[in-house]
Amino acid sequence: MGLTGIQIFKLLPKTNCKECGYATCLAFAMSLASGKAELSACPYVSEEAKEQLSEAAAPPIRPLTIGVGDSALKIGGETVAFRHEKRFESSPGLAILVSDTMDESEVDARINKLKDLQYERVGLILKPDLVALKNESGDVNKFEALVNKVKTNDGFGMVLMSDNPQVLVKGVEACVDRRPLIYAATKDTVDILGNLAKEKNCPLAAKASSLEELADLTAELTELGVKDIVIDSGSRSMRKAFEDQIVIRRAALEKKFKPLGFPTITFPCEMTDDPMKETLIASTFISKYGGIIVLSDFEGHSLFPLLVERMNIYTDPQRPMATTEGIYPVNDPQEDSPVLVTTNFSLTYFIVSGEIESSRVPCWLLVMDTEGLSVMTAWAAGKFVGDAIGIFMKKSGILDKVKKKMVIIPGYAAAISGDLEEELGDWEVKVGPRESSQIPAYLKTAL
Repeated sequence: MGLTGIQIFKLLPKTNCKECGYATCLAFAMSLASGKAELSACPYVSEEAKEQLSEAAAPPIRPLTIGVGDSALKIGGETVAFRHEKRFESSPGLAILVSDTMDESEVDARINKLKDLQYERVGLILKPDLVALKNESGDVNKFEALVNKVKTNDGFGMVLMSDNPQVLVKGVEACVDRRPLIYAATKDTVDILGNLAKEKNCPLAAKASSLEELADLTAELTELGVKDIVIDSGSRSMRKAFEDQIVIRRAALEKKFKPLGFPTITFPCEMTDDPMKETLIASTFISKYGGIIVLSDFEGHSLFPLLVERMNIYTDPQRPMATTEGIYPVNDPQEDSPVLVTTNFSLTYFIVSGEIESSRVPCWLLVMDTEGLSVMTAWAAGKFVGDAIGIFMKKSGILDKVKKKMVIIPGYAAAISGDLEEELGDWEVKVGPRESSQIPAYLKTAL
């Protein structure tokens, strides 16, 4: 945020009403300055102050949305160059290329890959986001037919690509309700495509042959009233494109250079014919700093690592991934099934539940809220201790679901067994294995 906490405080109503969730307006202002609060939380801020604060609070890289509904892709909104400084806001979209010169079976196959290549990992669904439709035939009708075919599939954001503005006009008209990204305005087509994007309320990509030309192009589009812009520096060599991504990010963040303060689109599919090298290039742009990454095709063995990389980089490093507290039945447990308890660190939960499932032993798995900490860390922090676990078990409702009063705690938390027995009274507390891989054998032999 461009303003300090004190500067923000001067623009607030100073009522100390606490309706924003903070004790004082000053505390709210400090949280606004650090990015921990939203201006909308204040119900009494004036419209004039709201305008000033909104402008000051706008991120250096403008956020925008491609598509509609649950599958809409948000990109941009970034405020830092390195994740450890704060966090990255919007993960890049991965797009598969579909051309209007492909036969119908190939188009169907690629659309099916968007649907099928989805993976569950630590409670998240990892999947690609976009389909980039390219007009290579030069035929307006063929492109329009392709757009109509693809838009019948639910949920995917669309990028419409053509060098011919008239083709893009037809394509946008065919799917304007899906809010596609129009690619791309150049110095020769800036007026017609800028007006098209403004009229249809669609995001527009700007493509130039240099960063200087790109800055002039975005300035012209902004003057036309186009706000949602994606930028392409035009570089198609790995080194130059990589350099451009860094220069664009630094110019926006450090120099506050608004003509480059937009998310980018990159094309590994145009940088190599080697599928594995293309994957490596895409991997580079996931980390620095592609907003959209267009690939020539999707294959599970190459897409999955990219999705995992994206998840790891764009997960907030200051906030552990956590599973919702509660009772999780595994393998259809009954009232005489054993009860296990663990923390709500997502990785811990999915590993433990996976091992229980593989044992085929019906169990009740209790997941306790430890603010996303693992067993050892939560125990050391005093969040996974006997009295707290006992209180959690009583509140969870598990005592009403089972008759066999026995609970298994993780081996790394063996020290809490005595306190937990005191808290639960007539329950037997057993110490399970230290390693999750030993859970199946333990459940089959020790109970």
